[in-house]
Formats: sequence, structure tokens, C-alpha cells
Amino acid sequence: MCIMMSKKCKYAIKALIALGEHYEQGNMFTADISKSQNIPKKFLEQILLELKHAGYLGSKQGYGGGYYLKKHPSEVTVADVYRLFDGNIALVPCVSLLRYEKCDDCEDEATCKVKREFVKIREQTRIVMTNTTIASFLS
Repeated sequence: MCIMMSKKCKYAIKALIALGEHYEQGNMFTADISKSQNIPKKFLEQILLELKHAGYLGSKQGYGGGYYLKKHPSEVTVADVYRLFDGNIALVPCVSLLRYEKCDDCEDEATCKVKREFVKIREQTRIVMTNTTIASFLS
């Protein structure tokens, strides 16, 4: 098993970068985001709707329509987007902050060496993902 960011999450970040580049410059059509970021349009439409429902995007129909960021690019973190599309940042369920589950094979969590080290991995990953915003990609 390989744990990687999903294509959907990666495309969401790419779409947010495109919208971040146009922050306060007007709305962007789905077709323009699709073309500039090389994301299949039908797949992008689903992603943009999820981002809108989560409160990151707004949209306007008609003349001057399209999507826009509702939050400043510095307020949208990679951790936010990852959790929306891919769930836990933790690699094992016993160290998850939001969806904790006890491991079936663990006799004593307090002395578990695996848990101890994966808590460190989760924390470092969480810190980097939380400190990386859409604005980070724009400089």
C-alpha cells in the first residue's frame, strides 16, 4: 500500500493556486482553470463544487461569472484541503487527531514504539501542511 495525496486533492490545490493568482482580479471560469492547470474539466467541476460547499470558494453566474476565493490565499492551508479531500494526515489510525481508532494489534498504547514514532511523524507533517498556504505557492 502506498499512501499518497489523491489526484483530486492535488487538482484542488492547483485550482486554488490559479484562483489565488487572480485573487481580487475577478472571477475565473472553470474552463480557464482547467486549461491553465491541465485538469480535466468535468473532474474540476466536481472539485470546485466541493470547495464551494466547504466555504473556500464563491461563484457568480452570468456576465463576469465564474469562481473566486472567498478567503485570502494566506488563510487556506494545504492541511485544510488535504483533510477535505483525503481525510487524516496521520498514517496510522491510533495517532489520528480527528478520527482516532485503537489498533487491533496493539497491546498497550502507552508503551507502543510504533505509536510513539508515528505521533512524531504526524506532528511534523501537520506542522508543515498547516504552515503551507495557497499564498506559499504564489511567491
